[in-house]
Amino acid sequence: MRNIFTIIIGSLIVGFAYNFFLIPHHILSSGLSGIAIMLSFITPINTGIFNFLLNFPLLALGFFKLGKRFVFYTILSVVMLSVGLYVIPIVKITTEPLLSSLAGGVLTGIGIGLIFRASGSSGGFDIIAMLLTKKKDFPLGSVISAMNALIVIISGFIFTWDAALNTMVAIYATGKVIDTIHTKHIKLTLTIVTKKGEEMKDKLLENLYRGVTLMNGEGAYSGEERKILMTVITRYQLSDVKKIIMETDQEAFVNITETQEVMGLFHRG
Repeated sequence: MRNIFTIIIGSLIVGFAYNFFLIPHHILSSGLSGIAIMLSFITPINTGIFNFLLNFPLLALGFFKLGKRFVFYTILSVVMLSVGLYVIPIVKITTEPLLSSLAGGVLTGIGIGLIFRASGSSGGFDIIAMLLTKKKDFPLGSVISAMNALIVIISGFIFTWDAALNTMVAIYATGKVIDTIHTKHIKLTLTIVTKKGEEMKDKLLENLYRGVTLMNGEGAYSGEERKILMTVITRYQLSDVKKIIMETDQEAFVNITETQEVMGLFHRG
């Protein structure tokens, strides 16, 4: 319930940031939300409707390809953001576009950071990038950055280059605040020793977008067979993982260590 409440609050903060700071000055956000805002500028349709329609097919695909709990939280975030964009009035708080881009970017970062801390995402490019990196060894951050850069360029051609540069400022501010709140760079390595190896593996793969290595082991004192599972997660997935482990095997031995660096194929979101 705490995660659900956090995602709802975070999504509404993002909706407030868009309708009070970004949209009144034709400033776009990152991701599919930015495309939704752009489409609302050139059509009479509300941003919230576009945000939902653009995310819906990706969420449906992600449900089968990514962790179900992650996708459920993401669906909740997309729905709440779309409702917020539809219900919250569009009000121009300040007449200065640069101040609006900074304030909007910071508030958006706070909202998305809270969503990430609750083990969800705001949808859009996150889902596209995760699906791409699941198929090919693309760096997730680079994929998202490239797609966001495309939004800035399109904004410049459709509106003005001032609007494009303000969009860049908003996206940059959002990223910095997300990093501060989410501290996504903190990685943890989990080593789990359990009698219920297959069940534990299935639960982790079902609920987390993470790879798991499964090895055979033997208790030195008891001589009993054990399964050893090793995975690397982000700091804010730890509470979810602990819950999964306790529900699956309360007698499991778990060693948690902070990881300095990860190389190779690893989803960094």
